[in-house]
Amino acid sequence: MTIDIEAEVDAVKQIGAVPKILDVVGRMTGMGFVAIARVTSRQWVCCAVRDNINFGLREGGELQVETTICNEIRQHGKTVVINDVQSDGAFCNHPTPAMYGFRSYISAPIILSNGMIWGTLCAIDPQPRDLGKPEILGSFQLLGELIAAQLEFNQRLEQSQADLRLSQADLLDERKTAELREQFIGVLGHDLRNPLASVDAGMRYLLKNLGTEKAPEIILTVQKSVLRMASLVDNIMDFARGRLGDGLTISRDAKQPVTPVLEQVIAELKSVWPDVAIEASIDIEEPVNCDRGKMGQLFSNLLGNAIMYGDQGKPVRVSARTINGVFELAVTNYGAPISDKAMGNLFKPYTRGERPSQQGLGLGLYIASQIAQAHGGMLKVSSNVEETSFVFEMPQSH
Repeated sequence: MTIDIEAEVDAVKQIGAVPKILDVVGRMTGMGFVAIARVTSRQWVCCAVRDNINFGLREGGELQVETTICNEIRQHGKTVVINDVQSDGAFCNHPTPAMYGFRSYISAPIILSNGMIWGTLCAIDPQPRDLGKPEILGSFQLLGELIAAQLEFNQRLEQSQADLRLSQADLLDERKTAELREQFIGVLGHDLRNPLASVDAGMRYLLKNLGTEKAPEIILTVQKSVLRMASLVDNIMDFARGRLGDGLTISRDAKQPVTPVLEQVIAELKSVWPDVAIEASIDIEEPVNCDRGKMGQLFSNLLGNAIMYGDQGKPVRVSARTINGVFELAVTNYGAPISDKAMGNLFKPYTRGERPSQQGLGLGLYIASQIAQAHGGMLKVSSNVEETSFVFEMPQSH
């Protein structure tokens, strides 16, 4: 049976999160070519693609299915990971890598609820990549599951609209579920961006300065960032399971200090933005009764936002203190004020700043506000021609 290529490509295009998924996979793995493929016993069709290595395959393009590893995945239904073909015992003599010119490969099956393997989420690169980390493998497989769920949702929605068998309440519930999936994908990409960039900057420095006195310090920063990425993946999964509309679930810990978490976030962003000055004043009466991991997320989003939208020729000021039984965390930047129009949507998901050059998912301030609410606190903003400040306040009695 020959599949309808145009229909399959269109089905994937109907998933609004697909560009984010491809971007997340590319950033998370370092792979230059990422694709969502429809795979049958007779055809391999590219339905969505992110190609930074000029592989040359576009939407609707086909490969001979028998020449692909995806065809093998279609048969056994398992994720395949190859860090480096040349040293991989199972694939070093496999004809596919040589045919298509890649050394690293990762592909997860997209399995529908009835057990049918619809296709694969796959990525290749001409260079070796370290793909076996649990946070990469788990996130990759989860994205494949989300694609499958969204494909089925869209099919059901089209069918229900055609025969009107579903009630309006059912449709609203289905739409909410789809929206949660989209938000989860966005959160995954947004929260991982800063520690991923920190690791990249650290590794670039090490490659040039491996024998210097500063190398051990950079290695430690990279290790901490990797640990933070793994923690973020766990937090974001919990975030999705808690169903965004019902709010975040937090785990307070009043035994450990929060100051090292704030210092690590500052170090991460300094490594990514070395030319931007960050002036920090931390005067906290420890311990602070909070979820330290999510407090790191809140602070990273506020600080990253201040750097991105502020005047990068002037310093960003950070203040963290406890005063009168209240924990206060403030981030201030100089630059153009936030407009009245933008201010009204500031804490809504998928809302970006007004600079057309800025690339992002528009989730940072939304996530920060959700974390603030979960802690029984409040996130406030003030903006004028001189400066813009975001201030988080949380009573310590919570």
